[in-house]
Amino acid sequence: MVGTSETRLVVLRGNSASGKSSIAAGLREEFGRGLALVGQDNLRRLVLRERDRPGAANIGLIDSVARYALDAGYHVVVEGILYAAHYGDMLAQLRADHRGRTHGYYLDVPFAETLARHANKPQAGEYGEAEMRDWYRPLDLLPGGAETVIDADSALAETVNRILLDTGLAGLRAPEH
Repeated sequence: MVGTSETRLVVLRGNSASGKSSIAAGLREEFGRGLALVGQDNLRRLVLRERDRPGAANIGLIDSVARYALDAGYHVVVEGILYAAHYGDMLAQLRADHRGRTHGYYLDVPFAETLARHANKPQAGEYGEAEMRDWYRPLDLLPGGAETVIDADSALAETVNRILLDTGLAGLRAPEH
């Protein structure tokens, strides 16, 4: 078992440029200290510099970091593309092992909109339409109805507030860390 009955685990998934990192940053800004952000891009691309493939080392690293933070009393947001085929088993086990409340969200943004959003990102020059088309998976949901689907019409502030309310984070005080 991992975490406590008081810790919250939030999993944010979706395609590239769907808004995952912006939502995670908004949750952190609203909640403050005591909310750990476990970003797939940070651990996979920056820490390990590996490709996204089944069985890759970042899958275990994401799991370990999330578990460590939950055990230390942090609320945790795990965010990334996190393809169901690659990360689904790890996320299901993390969810099953978590003592507190766990909430999953999938950001359903059409491909054309992800391209438009990508054009405004700092890394827009690093990859383009061809790579994004190759990565894009429409409604790549985890099995068992573990996720709430949020569509592209939900504004950033609206989505952040919804998640804060759904998870109960809106009513919690940040733990001392």
